[in-house]
Amino acid sequence: MATALRIDPITRIEGHLSIEVAIETVNGVQQVVDAWATGTLFRGFEKLLVGRDPRDAQHITQRICGVCPTPHGVAATQALENAYKMTVPSNARVLRNLVLACNFIQSHILSFYHLSLLDFVDGANMAPWGPGWSSDKRLDSVKEQQLFSNYVKALDITGKSQEMGAVFGGRLPHSPAYVAGGFTETPTSADVAKFNTYLTEVKAFINNVYIPDVNYIASAYSDYYSIGRGFGNLLAFGAFPLDQNGRTTLLKRGRVLSGATSVQTILTDAITEHVANSWYADNTNNLNPAQGQTAPAYPKGNAYSWLKAPRYLNESYECGPLSRMWINGDYRKGVSVMDRHVARALEAKKIADALNGWVGGLSIGQSVYTNPTAASSASGIGLTEAPRGALGHWLTIASGKIQNYQVITPTCWNASPRDNKDIEGPIEMALVGTPVKNIAEPIEVLRVIHSFDPCMSCAVHVVQAERIERSFTVKSDY
Repeated sequence: MATALRIDPITRIEGHLSIEVAIETVNGVQQVVDAWATGTLFRGFEKLLVGRDPRDAQHITQRICGVCPTPHGVAATQALENAYKMTVPSNARVLRNLVLACNFIQSHILSFYHLSLLDFVDGANMAPWGPGWSSDKRLDSVKEQQLFSNYVKALDITGKSQEMGAVFGGRLPHSPAYVAGGFTETPTSADVAKFNTYLTEVKAFINNVYIPDVNYIASAYSDYYSIGRGFGNLLAFGAFPLDQNGRTTLLKRGRVLSGATSVQTILTDAITEHVANSWYADNTNNLNPAQGQTAPAYPKGNAYSWLKAPRYLNESYECGPLSRMWINGDYRKGVSVMDRHVARALEAKKIADALNGWVGGLSIGQSVYTNPTAASSASGIGLTEAPRGALGHWLTIASGKIQNYQVITPTCWNASPRDNKDIEGPIEMALVGTPVKNIAEPIEVLRVIHSFDPCMSCAVHVVQAERIERSFTVKSDY
């Protein structure tokens, strides 16, 4: 008979996620035999955008998340430029890449050190690190102290990664510099020099600390190369355009079916969102996001999540650094907990290495903006990558205003509930088969979840219960 276990909330992630697992003994091993991922809050940003000026989208959608807002700025401006059928100056393309890259680097370092490392080592014996679970900690105290010291150093490096991006982005998070038609910052030689000073220190940390630490954990916990596989289907929209038409990118677009070696193309018409097990109206089920609606329906039958279930040709796909590195041909060792961590670190290095060439390719004093010719009625799609995976914005304009807006975030792919055919989402399936030695401290479950680096702030946001109306009178003596 299965033992039901719920971890609610999952800590050390961005936002609120609840996981329920069923645990049984199979062939003498106590393991997860089923799982359900619940996004516990509703995201209403798509509703907020209806009726607004299309240029507002890049500012509003960045507030979906404080960890990875920059990709939303990219996707929103791309969607509007796609609708207006325009390209941006070369300087703008490079500047966008530079700021987005800084967000990737900051997020990847944060993911390993501050959201995942404490699954494998003990932190300081004080709040907020303790008390913690002691199950299956394999490192000696000297190595643990070294790793925790690097944890503290990583706090400084993530801050400097943000400051590096703000050199051109104005501020991070929530850069105002992304606008339809280009960028708002005109680069100077002083900006380039300041950026490069940050970059030297950040790259040294990635090469000399981050990657060695990931490799050490991977060696000590090598059994996690065979835990957390899931479906093995991988998908990426691609990011960091290297030419003006965006046909060549540093991180490629494509998808791979489990067990296949060839990378297949992505057609946006093949993407649908299922809501059979989500708290959304059934008449919005199985729609392409271009026609999608955000119509809450709570409570609803056996539904159990505020996340919809994105599918490509009705298949469940994982996205994220491992998917990108696999599709790029940069890393194809496997699909597992540890493969996700290693691929994320290697991607941080790949992106950081590209920054020298990009910043060196800026044309000082040249144009960063082309004034767009607005269309009163149009539609557009913006596809890019966030640190956690494939991000898409779908925009419809009517009478010069936003008529409809839909966002599919990486965690909507990864932490999605079951779909119309009762097929699990990627995290749900990755948990199946995970051994759990101690039900009182199911650290193995957390290790699988954290390897995906779920960002529930992107996936879901706010729920409003019954409220009591209150009125206030403000009096002034002036």
